[in-house]
Amino acid sequence: MLREESVRQNKGEPPRRWFADETFDLILWQTGEAFTHMQLCYKRDRHEYALVWRARQGFSHFRVDEGEFGSLKKASPMLVADGLLDPLTLRRQFTARSRELPPDVRRWVYRRLREFCQPRP
Repeated sequence: MLREESVRQNKGEPPRRWFADETFDLILWQTGEAFTHMQLCYKRDRHEYALVWRARQGFSHFRVDEGEFGSLKKASPMLVADGLLDPLTLRRQFTARSRELPPDVRRWVYRRLREFCQPRP
């Protein structure tokens, strides 16, 4: 079940909230009462992916490149384009694992996931 974790705040950025479990990492940036940015990271087939929503840009989907360069070098993880996503399964898994989130957070994220699942014209 997703639970809130402590997170270091970055100077000059909106405050962040971080919720995590063994399947998901949910990071929300918040300005006042409004969430302005969401990053929902999830694991699938031994890889990690991120569904990102930004207030002004909408949705993007990425694979997390762990920055592995063999056994001697490791760079910072980066988000790289990856369009493969099963949005209904993601929404179903989030719903099952988010029961203990604060109700306002759970509703807001669920609305974003439902919006993402809507057919596009």
